[in-house]
Order: sequence, then structure tokens, then C-alpha cells
Amino acid sequence: MPHFDLFDAQTLWSFLAAAVVLVILPGPGTAWIVAQAMAGGMRRGLLAGLGLEVATLLHALAAGLGLSALLATSALAYEVVKFLGAAYLIWLGIKAWRGNASEGTQADEGVPVISGRSVFFRSVLTGLLNPKVALFFLAFLPQFVDPARGWVWLQFLVLGALLATVGACNDLALSFAVGRFRRRFSGLGGSRWMQRATGSLFIGLGLRLAAQARG
Repeated sequence: MPHFDLFDAQTLWSFLAAAVVLVILPGPGTAWIVAQAMAGGMRRGLLAGLGLEVATLLHALAAGLGLSALLATSALAYEVVKFLGAAYLIWLGIKAWRGNASEGTQADEGVPVISGRSVFFRSVLTGLLNPKVALFFLAFLPQFVDPARGWVWLQFLVLGALLATVGACNDLALSFAVGRFRRRFSGLGGSRWMQRATGSLFIGLGLRLAAQARG
């Protein structure tokens, strides 16, 4: 008979402690938010973080529904997702380097202006197209899920929501800090340099993803 209380207090506190440690450790997500905040300020960094946290929720739900297991068992599925993600990041990096006139430019700096909606959806897609994240959720979240309590998919989703909430707090602090630094640096004429540094970081993340082994 399934329980209506999905978690006990000890499980939740253990998960939150692990989530805080995972979130504050620098990784590709941190690099992505820093790059976006450097390129467009605090608001763009926050939208990038929000997109990644939505991807976190979707990964958690996919793990609960068993979809992530496909990436764990199928080498072909893993490679397809990996190279799609790598190609997407490299494409974004090239666009940042070249500057896309169709996205508009800041009048004084010549730096491409990207809409908030575009930043958000790019971030969701970036998070989803990382098979390592899917495999991580498949390995990490089940440690805190109790099938005897029922609603397994909902347990995964709740844990994903908690992790996303912790991540959003970190994203806010990170975006604020980088945004303040960006404003000072922009005043010194560094906007074009920041745009190219952002493009280089995207390309580097893409190449890193392409080189990742499945195991």
C-alpha cells in the first residue's frame, strides 16, 4: 500500500545537504551561466540559470519515467545525444565570435543582443543535450527514492524540484556577482573581448562534451 508522505525528514535533509555540495562545485553549468552573464549582464545570467534548472526538472522526470535508462543501456543513443549537444554548443560559440546581425546589436558596443526568451530556451536545450547529466540523475536520485512509498515518478520530480531550487539560489548569487564585474569591465571597453571570450567558452564546452567517454 503506497504511502502519501513521499519522504521522511532524514532523507530530505540528506538530499538537501548533497544538493548544496553538488550545486556549489564548479562545472559546465557554472561556466554556462558565467558566460551568459558576462555577455549580457545579470538578467541574462539569471535566464540562463532558469533554463538549466528547467532542464534539471525534465531530467529528473525522465529518470523517474525510466527514459534516462535508455542512455545508460544504448551506446548509440548516448553518442547521438552527446554529439548533438556538442554541435549545438560549438554553433553557439561560432555565432558569438562572429556576431549575429539578425539578433541586433548594442548601439555603442556592437555586441549582439539576444532576447531573454532565446537565452532561456538555449539554456534548456543545452541542459537537455548533455547525456552525462541524464546518467547522473539516473545514478544519484534513486538513492533517495523509496518505491515502497509509491508515486516513484513524483518522488523523482520532487527531488529534481528541490535540486533546481538550490541551484536557482546559486544561479542568482553567481549572476549578480558576474553582472557587477561585467559592468565595471564594460566601462573599460572590454565588451567585444567579453563576447569573444564567451564564444570561446561555448566552443570549449562543446569540444569537452564531444570528448567525454560514456563510462
